[in-house]
Amino acid sequence: MSNQQVILVNRPTGVAQATDFVVRTGRIDELQDGQLLVRNHFLSVEPAMRGWIADAGNYSAPVAIGEVMRALASGEVIASRHPDYQGGYFVMGWFGWQDYAVVDPGKIVQRTNRAELSASLGILGLTGVTAYLALTGVGNPRPGETVVISTAAGAVGSTAGQIARILGCRTVGITGGPAKVQMCLDDFGYDAAIDYQGEDVPERIAALCPDGVDVYFDNTSGAISDAVLPHLALGGRVIICGTAAVQRWDDWPVGPRVERHLLVKRGRMEGFVIFDHMDRYGEAVERLRAWLADGRLTHREDILEGIHACPDALAGLYRGENRGKRLIRLV
Repeated sequence: MSNQQVILVNRPTGVAQATDFVVRTGRIDELQDGQLLVRNHFLSVEPAMRGWIADAGNYSAPVAIGEVMRALASGEVIASRHPDYQGGYFVMGWFGWQDYAVVDPGKIVQRTNRAELSASLGILGLTGVTAYLALTGVGNPRPGETVVISTAAGAVGSTAGQIARILGCRTVGITGGPAKVQMCLDDFGYDAAIDYQGEDVPERIAALCPDGVDVYFDNTSGAISDAVLPHLALGGRVIICGTAAVQRWDDWPVGPRVERHLLVKRGRMEGFVIFDHMDRYGEAVERLRAWLADGRLTHREDILEGIHACPDALAGLYRGENRGKRLIRLV
């Protein structure tokens, strides 16, 4: 069997472009004792991939030039030399941007089923789990509070917004363009949404949050966060989940200082990385699955076809092309 693989060939200085990757035919390693062979059905595209291939310090080692692009994927076990996994099982894990992956069980994040293969990379995977654990664990929203979310129509943002509504909060989303504003209102149930491309964000935050922002779920950093932070309510909490608006961290960008806002408002700002919370992964998936089943939670997927869509998929994500969780379908 041939194995098409997406290889990192250049170290980007900002958002990776299609020219930073190449699709090559590689080999499938022989199975060793304790390993299994997975045929990938779906490949995930994550905003965090930008950090995984950067040369700057991050929470994980960078993907090496010449290596298969690190990625979550879901698929079917088609051969196994491990007693806990049999052919026909469906799994999600760190299988990379490739058709087939030979892995040990340590690369598997969760067992799944055929019906949830795509959802296991989104609403029932790290995307949904991140939204749930970051919002409830760091933000600790209480009924009646106002929760503001940037990239509000994105996979993590839209999930966090819906969870905040389920928990009895008032939700305000920040997103780009009229179409995504309408998605926030119609699909994800936000109470209000702001178009940062066409509206004055500080003015709209002041109008929509007259009593201040109790929880800010920050997926962007940059100018959007600069506009929100002065409007923190007393005791406000800020969840740092992403920095999508900052193209480069070398040289370190300098913006407005936030310390005075946090001091005066007795606020708290905390970073969230899902890998620190994997012990609660199963608990979060079960809660998300229950909310999906009773119709209180919904999600959208943005599916590209074929492995040759991979090289430009991350750049497209940062261009704002996706309408939901971005995936690549192989099978």
